[in-house]
Amino acid sequence: MKYSVGDKVLLLHSNETGEIVEIMSDDLVMVNVDGIEFPVFTDQIDFPYFKMFSEASKQKKQEQQKVYIYQIKAEKFRQTPAEGKGVQLLFFPVYDTALFEDDILHFKVYLANQNAEEYYFEYNVIYREKDDFSVTNTIQKFSDFYLHNILMEDLNDIVKFHFLFSLTSPDPSKAAAMELPLKIKPRTLFQKIDEMHLENRPSFSFDLFNKYPDRELEPYFPLPEKIKGIRPLAKTSDSVRSVIDLHIEKIIDDKSGLSNYEILQIQLNYFEKYYQMAVKAMQPKLIVIHGVGSGKLRQEIHERLKTKSEVKSFTNQYHPNFGFGATEIYLQY
Repeated sequence: MKYSVGDKVLLLHSNETGEIVEIMSDDLVMVNVDGIEFPVFTDQIDFPYFKMFSEASKQKKQEQQKVYIYQIKAEKFRQTPAEGKGVQLLFFPVYDTALFEDDILHFKVYLANQNAEEYYFEYNVIYREKDDFSVTNTIQKFSDFYLHNILMEDLNDIVKFHFLFSLTSPDPSKAAAMELPLKIKPRTLFQKIDEMHLENRPSFSFDLFNKYPDRELEPYFPLPEKIKGIRPLAKTSDSVRSVIDLHIEKIIDDKSGLSNYEILQIQLNYFEKYYQMAVKAMQPKLIVIHGVGSGKLRQEIHERLKTKSEVKSFTNQYHPNFGFGATEIYLQY
């Protein structure tokens, strides 16, 4: 192979200059361009010496040529689109060069954000017989985020990939959070690998979402003016809610300095407050958004619901708006 780790190379498709940081196979290398690493086939790169020579010659020629003001064309303003091509989960295979070319050792897994928005994300890999793997971080707009490596054999033990996204800059018109489960069937996986080899691509991907969703209007249960045996609620800034969001950033402005125990107590107190208001208003149903996470908050909520006489039943099944991150409570009086 004519390339080695540390070589400066030119990317033919983008005319960018990078450095080789890893030899992945005979025809695939990992290249670093301005701090971002990604795999590239060797037939798509070359040494940059010819480019350096031609640019120096071109610059010298331009300096010698006189240009008049009327010859300069006005530059057109190019505006960055508000929305990109969405968010994907990327798989880059690493091959065993000691055996056959198509023998994949493991995959480098990346999260790719091609939108003009920055997101918080929680990433969790749920295995059949192993401990879950999770990552929580922020992904910048128009950037990639390296998650981890997955062995080819471990993909058979993965039940599903799970994502939870939210905006780093809160927008009242956008959803508070978005939950995305992804289950890859073996047949789909091998089909993706075959298509990648057939089209001579360095990776394959799964689309997660294109556009971050808008906030949906909460269903409204009007309060009767008079309820027999129950005094009407006093008119305050707080109103009865049919959906309670217990994400801590929806309750307080700043959680810095708080322990996990203190955050949990704030969330439980917030739940109790609006639960009691719902009971006084004789609401038939209440939805509590607790997220997925470690499941501690969900468990505490469920334990409390078991002791409340107004609770007819509750369920934590999949919901089209909240995924598995919400519990639906049915009340009786």
